Amino acid sequence: MKKSASLAYTTVFSMAPLLMVLLYVVGLFWGTNAIEGEIFYQIKDFLGEKAAIQLQEMIKNIAISNKSGFPALIGIVTLLIGATSVFAEIQDSINSIWGIRLKKRSSFWLYFKSRLLSFGVIGSLGFILLASLGLSAILDSLNQKLFAHFSEAAVYTVYIGQTLVTLTVITLLFAVIFKILPDANITWKQVRVSSITTALLFMFGKFLISFYISQSSLGTIYGAAGSLVIIMVWVYYSSVILYLGALFAKCYAIEFGSSIKPSKYAEIIHVVELKLEATTLQDAKEEVEEFKLKNDIE
Repeated sequence: MKKSASLAYTTVFSMAPLLMVLLYVVGLFWGTNAIEGEIFYQIKDFLGEKAAIQLQEMIKNIAISNKSGFPALIGIVTLLIGATSVFAEIQDSINSIWGIRLKKRSSFWLYFKSRLLSFGVIGSLGFILLASLGLSAILDSLNQKLFAHFSEAAVYTVYIGQTLVTLTVITLLFAVIFKILPDANITWKQVRVSSITTALLFMFGKFLISFYISQSSLGTIYGAAGSLVIIMVWVYYSSVILYLGALFAKCYAIEFGSSIKPSKYAEIIHVVELKLEATTLQDAKEEVEEFKLKNDIE
């Protein structure tokens, strides 16, 4: 729960830069206006019109800038750091859930590599979104033609197809997150099972969260901040599902395969329960240090 709350807080500051970078990447192939409309439609479907408008305004406020030279460079760097912060948060949380961490001797290069991985995830998101938009456009066109010439059964068939496309897109997204972001070596079989399970949980949870937001009075209780609260609530419950999926991946790996192994830059976290006999804080510190030396623990 704490990890989900932390991610929700980070996302408030990262969502607008992330969407802006994603709009730019996908807009190179599809067109920025079309992407903005599709993303607005999807966010409106999840969170409601007010929250979608709030995000649009946040993106516009970032986009409107007449700066040039060094101030513009600072702005671009800040934008990119903000866009990748949410993935850095997810990376740290999944590492913790899987019982691994970066080695203490890790250098600045690993931090830079982590940010590059985040950019890789953003690029993968762009490709997945691009493919999703193409398939959705085809299915929407097919749905309209079937509705005009055939029975409702054909329309329902296309609707099922759209649902399967959405499920596939979400599964690919979770597969990218589980495979690329954590500092761990996880097999594709473990990724496949875990991402499908998480996607199914997400689809079910999406319906419940959307229903809760539509029926609750969150948007009115908090006044002008209502849209922001709705976004945080949605991200919070979505991140709970994501971390449940990460926990499932760990349990599945232990039960049906081999445990998830750390990468060469990471190490396994060993939890040791130590009963201290010291009566003062200083004695307790000395006792812990002595235990670490005896057992070669850093």
